[in-house]
Amino acid sequence: MKHDPLEDQARTLQATGAYRILRRIAPLPLETQMPRDQTRVGIFLDLETTGLDPIRDEIIEFGMVPFVYTLDGRILGTLPAFSRLREPSQPIPPEITALTGITQEMVTGNAIFPEEIARFVAQAALIVAHNARFDRPFAERFWEGFSTRPWACSMEDVPWQAEGFDGRSLGYLVMQAGWFFNGHRAADDCLAGVTLLSTCLPKTQTPALSALLQEARQPRWQIWAENAPFDLKDKLKARGYRWNDGTDGRKLPATDALLNTSGLVQL
Repeated sequence: MKHDPLEDQARTLQATGAYRILRRIAPLPLETQMPRDQTRVGIFLDLETTGLDPIRDEIIEFGMVPFVYTLDGRILGTLPAFSRLREPSQPIPPEITALTGITQEMVTGNAIFPEEIARFVAQAALIVAHNARFDRPFAERFWEGFSTRPWACSMEDVPWQAEGFDGRSLGYLVMQAGWFFNGHRAADDCLAGVTLLSTCLPKTQTPALSALLQEARQPRWQIWAENAPFDLKDKLKARGYRWNDGTDGRKLPATDALLNTSGLVQL
C-alpha cells in the first residue's frame, strides 16, 4: 500500500484530541476475495424524484451501488455503480432543482428502462436504502421486481441513537462517523450509505451492516386494520398504522413492515 504523508498528518492531528478529521468518501476497493458461499452482494439504492408522492411524482435519478459483504456483516468492497438520469413527464419543480442540482436540461432526452434495472439488480440478495419508506414505493412502482426482493433500511434498522449518534439523516450520520461527501445526488448518497454501513459502531464495536442484517433477518408481519371506524384513527396512528385509501391499487404495510424476507433467502 502506498504511503500517504497527508494521512499521517491527519492521524497526528486527530490523536491530539483538539481536532476532528473528516475524510472524503470514495469507492471501497474490493481487495479481499472469499468463496461465494460465504459472501453476498447487496445494493444500496437512492432515488431523486420530483416530489414525495410515489403515485403522482416521478423518478429523475436512479442510483445503485453494489457492495460485497460477508454473512457476519463485513463489507469487502464496492462494485461499479448504476447512475442514470431520467426525464419526467412534467417539468422538474424549481425546489427540487434547488435541492438536488438536477435541471430540466440535464434530464432532457434521458430514459431508464425497467429491463436494465432488472439486469443490474439480478445479483442482489438485499436492497438497502436510507429511509426505505420513501425509496421503496417509488422503486416498486418503476419495476415490480423490487417488491419480491428483501429490503432493509439503514436509517431504521441500525440502533444509531443507542450507539451514541445524534440524528438519523444520512449526511449527519456520515459526518459523525468521520466522513464527508457531496449530498443529494443518487450515486453519491449510495456510496455514502455503503461507507456508513462499513463503519464500526462505537459501543458494540461491530460493523453497522452487521446490526442491520441482524434486524433484517427477523421475521416481519404486515397487519391491516380494514374498515376501521373513523373515531379510532388516533389510536391506530399511535400504534404505527398509516392511512391508505387504496387509490394506488395496493395495501401499504403498517409500522416498520418494510421487509418481505421469507426465510428462503440467506441475507
